[in-house]
Formats: sequence, C-alpha cells, structure tokens
Amino acid sequence: MTTAHPTTAHSRVCHIRAPRLRRLGAALIVLACAGGWGGAALAQGAVSPGVAPARSVTEWLARMHEASRQRSYIGTLVVSSGSAMSASKIWHVCDGTQQMERVETLTGVPRTTIRRNSEVITFEPETRTAMVEKRESLGVFPDMLRTPASAVAQYYGAREVGAQRVAGHMADMVEIVPRDEWRFGYRIWSEKKTGLIVKLQTLGAQGQVLEQVAFSELQLDAPVSMDKLARLMKDTRGYDVVKPALRKTTPQAEGWQLKEPIPGFSAMSCHTREVAGGSVSPGQAPMQWVFSDGLASVSLFVEPYDAQRHGSEEQVAMGATHSVSRRVGDHWVTALGEVPTSTLRRFADALERIR
Repeated sequence: MTTAHPTTAHSRVCHIRAPRLRRLGAALIVLACAGGWGGAALAQGAVSPGVAPARSVTEWLARMHEASRQRSYIGTLVVSSGSAMSASKIWHVCDGTQQMERVETLTGVPRTTIRRNSEVITFEPETRTAMVEKRESLGVFPDMLRTPASAVAQYYGAREVGAQRVAGHMADMVEIVPRDEWRFGYRIWSEKKTGLIVKLQTLGAQGQVLEQVAFSELQLDAPVSMDKLARLMKDTRGYDVVKPALRKTTPQAEGWQLKEPIPGFSAMSCHTREVAGGSVSPGQAPMQWVFSDGLASVSLFVEPYDAQRHGSEEQVAMGATHSVSRRVGDHWVTALGEVPTSTLRRFADALERIR
C-alpha cells in the first residue's frame, strides 16, 4: 500500500493505482490487488496413480515468491481495467538477498520509480521532483511472509486449470479461490519453468474480470545491472527531493480500535503523517492503518473532519480497488483496498474512537 494520504476517496483510489502497477508489474506483490469471486470452498479431488498431487495454495504462492527472488528480467507490463489501460517498462534484478528494479511509465504522466528492497525513489520529470520513501510491503507476497501460512490456506484454496502461452512463455493457469465473501479471487498465469507470474486477473463475484495485469513481452534472465540501477537511484541532480514525514505508531496511541476483528485480516502497520504548517494535537494527525490477509490488503485512513473537503458518505470503485468514506464523530474515515465493498464497510463500521 502506498503511504500517501490524499484527502478524498477518489484521489486515494487514483493515487494507489500507480504503486500497484509497479508492484504487480514486477510480480512483487501481485496478489495484493483485489477481485471478488464467490465464496465456495475448494473441492479436493482424488489423485490418480502416477499423477503428481496438486499443489496447495501455499505451495503455489511460495513457488511464485521464490521465482521473483531468483530471476532477473526485462518486460513490458500492461494493466487494463474496463476501458482504461496503462503500461510500464520494468527492469528487475535480484541476487537472492537484495532486490532492485526500475519501472518507467509508458502511458500517462512520465514517471520513473527505482527501488532497492524497501527503499523507493520516484522521479517525476514534469515537476522535477523526486519522492523518497520507505515501503515495508515491497517483497513478493510480503504480508504472507509476516502472517502464518495456515492463515492463507484457511481463507483461500487453489486449483490448476490448464496452461496457456503468455508473452512467448508457457504458463500454468492457477485459480486462487476465496472461501468466503470477504475477499476476492484471482486467476494467475505462472511461467512453467520458473514460477514467475506473467499474467493475473482479479475476478468479481460472478467471475467477471475486474482488472488484468499481464506482460506483453518478457525477457527472462536478462542482463540487468544492479550497480547501474544503484547509480540511477542516487542521481537526483536537477530534482527537488521530497521525503514524506511518517511516524510509526499504534492505533491505540492515536485513540482508535476495531470493535471486532475482520475474518482473516491482521494489522500490519500503522503510521501518522506530518501535517504541513506545524504540529497537531495528539491523536489528530492523519493516520493510516494497514491490514492484510496474506494476499489482499486494506488501509484505514483517518483524519480530522473538514466540512469544506468532506461531504456525505461516498463510495468509489476503480477496477479492483474500492473505497468507502464516512464521518465518524469529529473524524473522516476512508477504508480503501482491493476487496469487496462489503468488507470495507465492515472495517469502517468496526472502527471506533476510544478517547
């Protein structure tokens, strides 16, 4: 999830799409996007003699995770959602312990993002600004790595449904099936030899594609130089460097809690953001509280209510990303994530002020 804190639900949804393109494009937290797909549990069929047993959901995800840690590649990624489409060029390299990548937009506003593990810098040539950030969730399925594997298996199942060619590579087609109505499902194309994700669809409740991310061309084991990317990352000549002031905290310290847990979702992090123009009273700084079930993620944004900027309750959807905003006492709350709207409403309803 992005650490930005825009002031409206629509701007938050727009803002989150670019980071998601970078994450999904590099197959780095591909399943942190959303989609909804029924609630039936996965049926387990018998295995015939001589036939390899089907991989479990955790085995599939571990294979995909390991693929991106070990492979270098160059590719063009296309994201489509309804009539909207965006594309980026990606250079990715990993030596098993350190990941680096460069993502350059090919459509829309020119933007280049370079990251080394959790260190991220985004160059915007039109404004001559460079945004420097620390992002905790920038590995392959990072929340899955910080939550028990059994938790993922409790809420998702997996089944292999065939094979197709994507960007010149044969890939296994795998469906990740939610076991309840609070999360979305996915159809994933995993390159046969390496396991690298080459295409992903987020599916709605009726199986409709909410959003699709796919490589249109992909060169595996490409000669990507980590040293060159490191030099590009440090070269901020001619740019104004901006470093958002974020402070790690706890919801309780800021005066908030959930009245009840949301099935499968665990708290991952909580930050407040410094307000321009000076300090604010304790508990009044804009706050972002991030949750994950190991695949899908949800952010709760909380800020003081402002009648000029905040109106009545609103709901926004862009592809697989949804948001719900409402007033809670003297605060404005936005629940945003790649999950069904009903899940976001449950989060918003559970949030309460404790002081």
